[in-house]
Formats: sequence, C-alpha cells, structure tokens
Amino acid sequence: MIYVSLVMAFIVAILITPLVKRLAFRIGAVDAPNYRKVHSRIMPRLGGLAIFIAFLVGLAILRPLPDGDNSYVMPIAIILGATIIVLTGMLDDVFEISAKSKLIGQLIAAFIIVFVGDIQIHFINLPFGGKLEFGLLSIPFTIIWIVGITNAINLIDGLDGLAAGVSTIALVTLSCMAFILGDMFVVATAAILACSTIGFLFHNFYPAKIFMGDTGALFLGFMISVLSLLGFKGVTMFSFIVPVIMLGVPISDTFFAIVRRFRNKQKWTAPDKSHLHHCLIGLGFSHRQTVLLIYGIATLFGLAAVTISVAKLWGAIFLIAVILVLIELFVEVIG
Repeated sequence: MIYVSLVMAFIVAILITPLVKRLAFRIGAVDAPNYRKVHSRIMPRLGGLAIFIAFLVGLAILRPLPDGDNSYVMPIAIILGATIIVLTGMLDDVFEISAKSKLIGQLIAAFIIVFVGDIQIHFINLPFGGKLEFGLLSIPFTIIWIVGITNAINLIDGLDGLAAGVSTIALVTLSCMAFILGDMFVVATAAILACSTIGFLFHNFYPAKIFMGDTGALFLGFMISVLSLLGFKGVTMFSFIVPVIMLGVPISDTFFAIVRRFRNKQKWTAPDKSHLHHCLIGLGFSHRQTVLLIYGIATLFGLAAVTISVAKLWGAIFLIAVILVLIELFVEVIG
C-alpha cells in the first residue's frame, strides 16, 4: 500500500499543478519581477497548494499512524497545523501580508503541534553521560525550532526549483534515518511528502512554470521541522545535531543572513540579495548550475547527517568539526 500512496502523491502533484497555476492567475497570487528577483515576467506563486493536496491524497491512501495510545491524535494535529500554515502562505501569496501576520499563523500551528499533538523535546542525553532536561523550556524550545526551520526553507526559495529540491533531499534523508531508527510513521510521511514535491518539481525546475510561493515554502519547512522532532526527540546530543546537519543549507544561509542584517543594522525580516544562491550567481554560475550545485551541497549535508547518526562518538565529533570548518571556508570564498 505504501508504494501506491507514493505513486499517487507523485501523479496527483504532476496533474494538479497546472490547475493550481490557473487558480493563481485568477485570484492574483502572482509574483512580479523586481530588483531582487531573478525572473523577468509575472509568475504564478501558489504551487505549494498542489504539494499539499498531493500529500493529503497520499496520506489518505496509506493512513500511517505512530505507535502508542491515541495514535490518531498526532497525525490530526500535524494535518491541522499544516493546514493553518498553508492558509497563512496562501494569504501571503495573494495579499502579501505582513511578517507579523505570518508569524502569528506559524505560532498557532506550532502551538497545535506542541499542545494537541504533544510533540516536544523534553531532554537530550549528553555524549559523555548524563541528561540535559529542558523542563519548562521544552515548550518554547520546540516552538522556536518549528518556526525557525519553517522560515529557513522560505529564505532559500529564490531560484527555480531550489527550495523544492533542497526540501526533497532533506525529506529523503529524514526518511532514511527514520528507517534506521525504526520509526515507520516518519518514514512513510516523509516519503509521501518527498514524492509530492518531486511531482511539483516537474513544473518548478528551471525554467519554472509556477513558483511554490510561501504556501509551499512554509508548508515544507513546517513539515520538515515537525518530522525531524518526531524522529529525533529525547535522544542523544548527536541525534539532535543530525537534523541541523541535514538542513545545513537553509540553516546556514539563515544564520548568515541574520548576522549580515545585524551588522548592517537592518531588520531581521529585511530582504537582501546576499543569500547563497545570489552569491553563486554573482560568481558567474548560471541559474541551472547554481541550483544543481546547491542540490549537491544539500546531498553532502544529508550524507553527513546519516554518517553521524551511525558513527562512534569521536568519529561524529570529528565529522562535525570538519563540517563547521568547511562551511566557514566556503562562506569566505563566496563572500
């Protein structure tokens, strides 16, 4: 049954995206070119709705449930939170709502995950013994994680197929690591979402016919943040670091964007043209080359995450140190 759900999610995404494209033009969910954008014509930007619908179809066919009592509550909370995120993204794609309004939608979705779905990081087992208990901080820590990753995916959505491809790589990595840990709910859910996104990529890869918009970027970021919490909550310090490594491209890009805006005394929400993809294009790479290069970087991060998850303690420490050094060198080279 899982293969049927994966194939159906993929096919539905391919077939429904042109319909969503028509809807986007009809309701005014379009993206006009400006000095920050790389496209030169008006583009529909509601594509994330196609990903969401395809994902729901795949879930409806398979109906995966986590282990434990009241196992239906968690999937309902995830779907409800995702629906709020998608509605928030759609409002932004149509009306361009304020950053505060988007944040409110994200916080509502995050609270549903924490309080209805009961998904929290309560503690982390330290590598040299002992346990780090979060106590009352588990709730704000979990909410910050969800909101942070949700926006990290949104920030890299600057080139045709970039956010969708990086998200797909992260979801495949997440599914593989969940399989190693034996969490079949995360395996199935991440795989269905990955297939939905791949189907959408047929219309979104360069030259794109439609953008995913905030509807897609926020939805994918939200789902990746929640699924990574499900797969790695309450385990070792390095298991907690694994999803950070897995999402190395959007997290590092977001981190340096915050640092850059702090140094320039700008608002953290202020847009600029110094993200990773902007810098690579500035170095002379074509649009397609830049996207494929970032795909390669994201894949390396994914492989590193899987390696760390199965490595011995000192091997994991060494690999994390190497990754940090390489990130710094890469950032210095591309400016």
